Amino acid sequence: MTKMDHISDHILRELERNGRISNLELAERVGLSPSACLRRVQELERSGIITGYRAVTDRTALGVGFVAYVMVGLNEHTKAAQEGFERAMAQAPEVRECHNITGAVEYLLRIEAADLIAYKRFHTEVLGTVAHVNAITSYVVMGSPKDARA
Repeated sequence: MTKMDHISDHILRELERNGRISNLELAERVGLSPSACLRRVQELERSGIITGYRAVTDRTALGVGFVAYVMVGLNEHTKAAQEGFERAMAQAPEVRECHNITGAVEYLLRIEAADLIAYKRFHTEVLGTVAHVNAITSYVVMGSPKDARA
């Protein structure tokens, strides 16, 4: 396991802000030589702390004009019901995130669609047809003043 210290934490913060930063610039920002910085990054990757790098996209430019968080409750609390629901969500391109949560419902989804009409179609034709779905509550995103997801 990789030993985490303030330098490794600093490396992770910088890479979370900009995964394409050059090793030279990263080394300068965290106060290491380029070779020491590269060794640290490679160790963070090898140990599984860094699991990948992503492109941050402008969802509006890609035609996504509607975002909602959706709480989904199941009427049956079995492993089979959960697995069936999770398989259905994995197949739905509108579902960008699916989280099994604690509380009054079982799932929290992040849904992205072109517009309200496309979301209604997803709500009716996808969520409305999945076995064991008992309750659906939608929260429409009106703005995101802070969004640190990459």
